[in-house]
Amino acid sequence: MDPADEPDDRTASTEPAVRPGSLLVAATDLTEPTFRRTVVYMIEHNDAGSLGVVLNRASDTAVHAVLPQWAPLCARPQALHIGGPVKLDSALCLATLRTGASIDGVSGLRRVHGRVVMVDLDSDPDTVGPHVEGVRVFAGYSGWTMGQLDGELQRDDWMVVSALPSDVLGPPRVDLWAQVLRRQPLPLAMLATHPIDVARN
Repeated sequence: MDPADEPDDRTASTEPAVRPGSLLVAATDLTEPTFRRTVVYMIEHNDAGSLGVVLNRASDTAVHAVLPQWAPLCARPQALHIGGPVKLDSALCLATLRTGASIDGVSGLRRVHGRVVMVDLDSDPDTVGPHVEGVRVFAGYSGWTMGQLDGELQRDDWMVVSALPSDVLGPPRVDLWAQVLRRQPLPLAMLATHPIDVARN
């Protein structure tokens, strides 16, 4: 048998594919303030570019103050989240569907991946509500032009992992960055204990 055929010699691809439903987890060396220790949920990734939202940047603005009709459906904390540095004056909404819920014929919902959907904020919350576990509203988004994200991945700015539906509605006061890394196989899981400020360690 050729040694190359030994199962132990086969390794998984070191180039995980970015797709809708992927998470971009900021590498420990990515210290730029906008994306430091962020977890970005990818909504679109194609030849035209890439779009996602930062999941773990809650603002001090309550959703009730800007979109009161959606506040009852918002997961805690019921705050506007900062989705990224692009178009901070616009809002984008994600939701996690209830297990087994169908969105066929439901106005205002578009599937991103699995149980995660985009919500049209001009739609009727009373129509959307019965189908979702909760929603999260983001101010702005994170965007990359064609090839830009590929360059950042080649520089190892991001780790690409799969999202869970619960990541979109993560509970308050949980370090999502560490939580996502902790559930990865070694050696990625070890990064979950990386100090927030190395200089203080």
